[in-house]
Amino acid sequence: MALGAPCLAEQWRVQYFYDKGKTEFAIADIQFLSATRGVAVGQIVEKGRHQRSVEVVTSDGGKQWQMIDLKEDPLSLFFLNEGLGWMVTTHGLWRTTEAGKNWEKVPGLSSGIFRVYFTSEQDGIAVGQKKKVEETHDGGKHWNAVPAAAEPPGAANYSAYNWVAFATPKYGMISGFNVPPKRSAQKFPDWMDPEDAVNRRETPHLSYALVTKDGGKTWKASSASLFGDVAKVRFGPDGKGLGLIEYSNSFRYPSEAFRVDWMSGASETMYRDKRFAISDVWLTSDGTAYLAGTLVMGQIRNVVPGKVQVLKSKDYTSWTEMPVDYRAAANRVTLAAADAEHLWLATDTGMILKLEK
Repeated sequence: MALGAPCLAEQWRVQYFYDKGKTEFAIADIQFLSATRGVAVGQIVEKGRHQRSVEVVTSDGGKQWQMIDLKEDPLSLFFLNEGLGWMVTTHGLWRTTEAGKNWEKVPGLSSGIFRVYFTSEQDGIAVGQKKKVEETHDGGKHWNAVPAAAEPPGAANYSAYNWVAFATPKYGMISGFNVPPKRSAQKFPDWMDPEDAVNRRETPHLSYALVTKDGGKTWKASSASLFGDVAKVRFGPDGKGLGLIEYSNSFRYPSEAFRVDWMSGASETMYRDKRFAISDVWLTSDGTAYLAGTLVMGQIRNVVPGKVQVLKSKDYTSWTEMPVDYRAAANRVTLAAADAEHLWLATDTGMILKLEK
């Protein structure tokens, strides 16, 4: 896990920065549908209070962005192509055919969904709380429960599926977790009682996985005891995969990137650092891996925004730190890419940066 010298030929430069008075644009998700079209969704907040839900869209690669109000609070995005996409909100599912410039509510999907993944215009998977996994074969008009999602042990009230991805049209994976309530309830948030947060021990809990090898016709469920939560998995070519595990404040590492071979199912730790809280990973079509997150500012994470940091590797052993605009600070960042040559990242503090080569 060696860290090489910064790569000065490439830099992450700010393309968009929401900087208006005492409000902040907390970007929840960003997707680039092509080298020119992109969408980012989130909420305008003032001192922790929700103000309104908005999106910003671009059709020129991020040179100009247009802000549009949304009717519901957005959670995540998924785009099948340059025009067709879906937005999961706190109250349901929305569909666009114009790259995010218009949205129409899709009826039929129950509440409590975190994200969706469509393999075609008609076929999609939705995952969410209480072991909820549902599938559609008519573009989202009707949804049916996936029976395998209920098989792993653990009460549904303390369980959720939080991520879904397909490596090929046939091979897909859904991750989730079960976290039962602690015997001694936490009295205050971590930032109010930092000593308790640091001394509180991280305990293992169940991690869920659903795997399909036939395009979602059948799913095989499994579970294992694990520290932390599998937050994201990105698949690349030739059986490669890149995943992210996030830990609580009491664990010795804030996060861990791991390598997975989806053909064999084998996985191994790839990168972890006590000073670097990774919040997203990306694997481009040419096999290049990116880790994006923030420098840890103190023992209690996600209280004060930290400097954004991005690492890059071709061999997944030697990592190069990439120059990032000095103004970029956040608690969490999200990566997006149209292809191996066009990459962006968004912060929960209202910045969108592009990798300039």
